[in-house]
Amino acid sequence: MKQDEERTAMGVLHKIRQNPTGRLGLKIGIGVLGGIVVAVGIVLIPFPGPGWAIVILGLAIWAIEFAWAKNALEFTKRHVQSWTHWIGRQTWPIRLLVGALGMVFVSAVVWASVRVSLGIDLFVKAKDLLTG
Repeated sequence: MKQDEERTAMGVLHKIRQNPTGRLGLKIGIGVLGGIVVAVGIVLIPFPGPGWAIVILGLAIWAIEFAWAKNALEFTKRHVQSWTHWIGRQTWPIRLLVGALGMVFVSAVVWASVRVSLGIDLFVKAKDLLTG
């Protein structure tokens, strides 16, 4: 089923690319859409959540039409897979350490983001809540 959908999508793209106006329109459309998605992802990177995933999605959109984006996407996939395999080969204490460091990093980013954007120091708020 998925292969049929991919063939249909590729057939539609092929038909669009056969016409010079369609080819230019497709490049512009893919370029703009991918650019918007990448820009949103970049804005979201400092916040907890899928910032990097959104950037990679934008790169995947660009890869439909641009060879450089396809190469960058393959590079990214290769390195993410290598990191995932490396983590998978580690002992539980190492995995926990990497996870704890990741949580400390994300917590620092959240604290800094809230401090800069809203002027609220979460450490002071937490201390006030705990001490009454």
